[in-house]
Amino acid sequence: MPHYTARHAPRHAATRKRGLGRAAGSAVTRPVVTTGIAAAVLAGGVGAATLTGGAASAEPITFAVDTLTSSASTQELQIEQADDARLAADRAAGNTQKSAVAAKADAVEKAKAAALAKQRKAEAEKAARAAERREIIANAQQDPKAAARIIMPEYGFGEGQWGCLNQLWIGESDWNYKAENSSSGAYGIPQSLPASKMATMGDDWRTNPVTQIRWGLDYIKKSYGTPCNALDFWNSRYPHWY
Repeated sequence: MPHYTARHAPRHAATRKRGLGRAAGSAVTRPVVTTGIAAAVLAGGVGAATLTGGAASAEPITFAVDTLTSSASTQELQIEQADDARLAADRAAGNTQKSAVAAKADAVEKAKAAALAKQRKAEAEKAARAAERREIIANAQQDPKAAARIIMPEYGFGEGQWGCLNQLWIGESDWNYKAENSSSGAYGIPQSLPASKMATMGDDWRTNPVTQIRWGLDYIKKSYGTPCNALDFWNSRYPHWY
């Protein structure tokens, strides 16, 4: 029987691999991927840009540059904000220091003003007491007791000695600066004997109760120590004398 040769390859014949039938030594063209640029971009934080067949894709590089620009802008903004915050803190600290200095200066001025006001008040009170003293002394003929109470501290006698002095001189002269003992010649509020002794305090001893009071207080201090001691001695004698 004659041999049958198929005119067409079978429909399900195995697929022939491409390029296997090419002559030896013929070049095989493959896609080329340039990785140098992609690696450099990745190293710089830009992102990979794959170049295929010698042509580069522009969009990834543009995106990477935009990202770098945005990052740099953010850093600049942060630095600017930090500078602003530092300047604000410096201004606040300066204002606080200025306020503290101003407050201290104000306190010093207030203290000076208060001290000055206190001094002026004390001076005014002193002046008022001096004026009152002068008035009482000048009015001693009408009110010798008031004059005696003002003069007593000059001789070291406190207010506690006033009652004794008052009682003693009531008994001697009833505080009459013109009182005179007709029998002895004792004269004035303290009944000085002789009367001329009071001239040691002033030539006006006959008419000035203050001169008489000063002499009497000096005599009591030298002779008895205090008006109360003088009164005790006066009460122990009859007729009374000291």
